[in-house]
Amino acid sequence: MERCILLVGEGMIADDVSKQLSGRYRVLRQPDVKAGIPGETGLVLIVHDAWRPSVYHEAEAILRPAGIPWLRGFVSFGEGVIGPLVCPEDAGCSSCADMRRFITGPDSTEMRMLMQQNRDFHRDPWASQAGCRHMVRLICTEIKNMMENGRSRLKNKLWLINFKTLDCSLHSVMPEPLCEVCGRLPDDTAESALISLKPAPKTGPGSYRTRRTDDLQDVLRQEYLDPRTGIFNGKLFDAILPFADMIVNMPLWIGSEGVGGRSHSYEESELTAILEGLERYSGIEPRGKRTAIYDCYRNLKDQALDPRTAGLHDEEQYKQPDFPFKPFDPNRPLDWVWGYSFMQKRPILVPESLAYYSLGREDSFVYETSNGCALGGTLEEAIFHAILEVVERDSFLLTWFARLPLRQIELHSCEDEELRLMIERVRAVAGYDLYVFNSTMEHGIPSIWAIAKNRKQHGLNLICSAGAHPDPSKAVKSALHELAGMMFKHDAKLEAERDKYEEMLHNPFLVREMEEHSLLYGLPEAEERLRFLLEQNQPLTTFQEAFKQKTNNLDLKKDLEELLETFRRLNLEVIVVDQTSPVTKRNGLYCVKVLIPGMLPMTFGHRLTRLTGLERVLTVPAKLGYRKETLTFDELNQHPHPFP
Repeated sequence: MERCILLVGEGMIADDVSKQLSGRYRVLRQPDVKAGIPGETGLVLIVHDAWRPSVYHEAEAILRPAGIPWLRGFVSFGEGVIGPLVCPEDAGCSSCADMRRFITGPDSTEMRMLMQQNRDFHRDPWASQAGCRHMVRLICTEIKNMMENGRSRLKNKLWLINFKTLDCSLHSVMPEPLCEVCGRLPDDTAESALISLKPAPKTGPGSYRTRRTDDLQDVLRQEYLDPRTGIFNGKLFDAILPFADMIVNMPLWIGSEGVGGRSHSYEESELTAILEGLERYSGIEPRGKRTAIYDCYRNLKDQALDPRTAGLHDEEQYKQPDFPFKPFDPNRPLDWVWGYSFMQKRPILVPESLAYYSLGREDSFVYETSNGCALGGTLEEAIFHAILEVVERDSFLLTWFARLPLRQIELHSCEDEELRLMIERVRAVAGYDLYVFNSTMEHGIPSIWAIAKNRKQHGLNLICSAGAHPDPSKAVKSALHELAGMMFKHDAKLEAERDKYEEMLHNPFLVREMEEHSLLYGLPEAEERLRFLLEQNQPLTTFQEAFKQKTNNLDLKKDLEELLETFRRLNLEVIVVDQTSPVTKRNGLYCVKVLIPGMLPMTFGHRLTRLTGLERVLTVPAKLGYRKETLTFDELNQHPHPFP
């Protein structure tokens, strides 16, 4: 028997579509899907003159188990929407599409309330005859392609039609892994956390990547960056900075977040920003596996990380009336995810609030952000760069808290011509001098602390950043890009709110936001806090003296194994939580979170400092010869750190 089209709906669009299709195909029509689906149905088309969310929910519940594809069309607030084509065997559905469309809009909070109400509308007041006729043409053309050619442009895509101008645009919709309708995430298990390192050939000599960014440029823009339905819905470049700076906007229900990429070209910076954003997106909550263990540490301690070894806030912090976290209690149940311990060579349970962003979680006991997260073209690449971020931030904080008088590096001794040109450009274009210090700790992984000092009479006085990399010139370049991203951008803000930052100078607990840490040190009065670095009598050291010659491996796996062996010798455990989700894996991108208990985690907001249980901050200065004796917590730097 010939497969038929089941047309569900009422109104101008439904009537016209029925008339157009009936002359060409076998079309059955009924008012709703609850009336039952005829056995000969091959495609269901649901069309109305307004958004009908309850109808779409019914369709998903009935048609997905039946294995029948369906397409919808409707009018919403003066805009026609056609799609997506929902294929029951694949991820992607009408709920995913509505979520993406609403969250990227300017009224996302109101639209979320509308979604939660699940309220149907019978006719959109802007559903004009001209607009509806235009929608009918598009719908019928799409049906023709499907029926006669077996192809559709609307799988995980939407047509959006402006009813004022009749302009049409096609938009990609990324399936949401956590979607209650089409999400099919497996349970998180110990077996899924096992990691066996595989060869990861580098893209070329001197590279520490396994895939070239420009090889991904088409897919990154097409699948992730879309002004109406994308995980990122906008981009903005800043032409006044010394280097190419691009920001992509990541819309969230709680507000938008800008994610930056910096390089020597705006095209590359845009791609870098998208990759950075995907890393951020992956770290917000588990989207690759469904958390399956909820229990207390006391019951799980034989197979779990002791959360206290990762650093806690102190007792006085937890006693603050508005402190956002509860003290860790080994008897309090928590959500746990599986990670992999390279030291123990086995899966290990990690609190979900340590493996992902912790703010807003009911079981959170510390402030944890994206510290130790990285994205890579292979799992090995992601782990490698995640370790370096942990090292970078640990070295910066340890230097700050212990006020280590690091040796300054003679920048002219660098043999990297690109770095020399970058330094000169920052000096000539932005008016900043660069000071770089060797902050390598007991692990020996090249790390640097960088300070940009303003030579002008206006603007931020000092800007600090850090870097860590087996190739020290790459560490400096990374830090310099971060420094340049702050130049000029916040000068007016500092001047306009000078009183606010001067008050922070005297009351450190007023420093609550990330950018306030760096803006505080834009004040000339704050420079005295960095005298332990800037006012030294030690002779400068060269790159060659400061850093050992690095073997240039052709396989990144070898570099990673060398890092892991370094931490094993120091009895520092490297734990990897795989944050990869279908959103990234579809394009061969992996995301991980690396925890190295004992190393200092970066926090923002002075009252959220995490040092309890992290004895390295007290012992490493003496181990490296900066002190004769072990420090005490009372001797540590009590000022807010200047990390940007």
